Amino acid sequence: MNALCRVCDSRDLEPAIDLGLQPWCNHFLQPEEAGREPFYPLRLVHCARCKTAQLNFTVRKEVLFGDHTYLSGITRTLSEHFAAVAREVDESFMKDRSSRSVLDIGSNDGTQLKHYKALGYSVLGVESSKSTAAIANQNGIETLQSFFNAEVARSLNRKFDVINASGVFFHLEELHSVTDGIRECLTDDGVFVVQFLYMKQIIENLAFDQIYHEHLLYYNLETIQTLLQRHGLAMFDCYLSPIHGGSIIGFVTHAGRKAVSSRLEKMLAAEKASGCNELETYKRFADDIQRKKQESLNFLNTHRARGKQIFGFGAPVKGNTLLNYFGIGPDLLDCLVEKNPLRKGLVSPGMHIPVALEEEIPEPPDTYYVLAWNFKDEILQNNRNLIDAGVSFYFPVVARVQ
Repeated sequence: MNALCRVCDSRDLEPAIDLGLQPWCNHFLQPEEAGREPFYPLRLVHCARCKTAQLNFTVRKEVLFGDHTYLSGITRTLSEHFAAVAREVDESFMKDRSSRSVLDIGSNDGTQLKHYKALGYSVLGVESSKSTAAIANQNGIETLQSFFNAEVARSLNRKFDVINASGVFFHLEELHSVTDGIRECLTDDGVFVVQFLYMKQIIENLAFDQIYHEHLLYYNLETIQTLLQRHGLAMFDCYLSPIHGGSIIGFVTHAGRKAVSSRLEKMLAAEKASGCNELETYKRFADDIQRKKQESLNFLNTHRARGKQIFGFGAPVKGNTLLNYFGIGPDLLDCLVEKNPLRKGLVSPGMHIPVALEEEIPEPPDTYYVLAWNFKDEILQNNRNLIDAGVSFYFPVVARVQ
């Protein structure tokens, strides 16, 4: 158990949300492995000093990220989002440079870097997963297979105009070493683009399934600024993107280099007015999660009692938090339908629901219980023919980005 705050080292950590013992949710299993996977505490605590929400138990990064089956290029929506971010960074900050370079931390299969490369950037990815780094290199995206930290940053012996961290800055077991490494690798007038799930939005969406062992920290703007300032960095601008149900795209540079934008100031003021950094907000969130659990189970049990066939739509990591906490197994969902070929023939961790590839489903079910709810628009658009044929799509979480 972590006795100190991951951001400010305070010992004043208060219980906020307890999701019980859960398996590592990205550990999809061979059927014969089912029942042998380890379970770990999944509990969110709140720091009374810096207000950061965080897990109080760490599953070692070598277990979580040494090799996994997540591929960022699978979903068109995400690739389009990465393309838009690359264009925005280039047009807003880099247009006057004759040569431009970008480092992507936790670069996965190279999808984000592919879009920078298309704009003429020199690209380098650092990715911990062996198989995923290999895919990126095979696709022509230079990728170092390693866990990024200050030591790796020094070994690169170069600086970058842009550093990107998409969906990884809240994963970091070596939080302070990584942040130091970012500062060391960033040119004097460079921009660090940090993309992270926005905890204020998670609470508003009741998207508790975005709490899992890979996500050690849950940032709001106030709390991430505390971390950045500790390392001589500062966010100067940001916006709320609908990606993943509500993510901050933040623009960071060396402290004192740029004035804070009016939209960042407005978002900080909205955070303060909402009370989203206060412990009482998290306790209300915990009560709301219980109500959501009952609502979902009532829906599934009612449909099963009517003889309806129900499949899970998607097998995202976050879906396993929901399945395990709600206790949804093969008695309620026949299978999880997935696009990612790396998950073919596996079963979900904890609940052991079989995974089937989308193109191999002979007949659609009566209902899809959508675990990949963050891609709602794309899912509904791609499956209009099924909807017209009477197949229903149930979203246990509905994202509203304001």
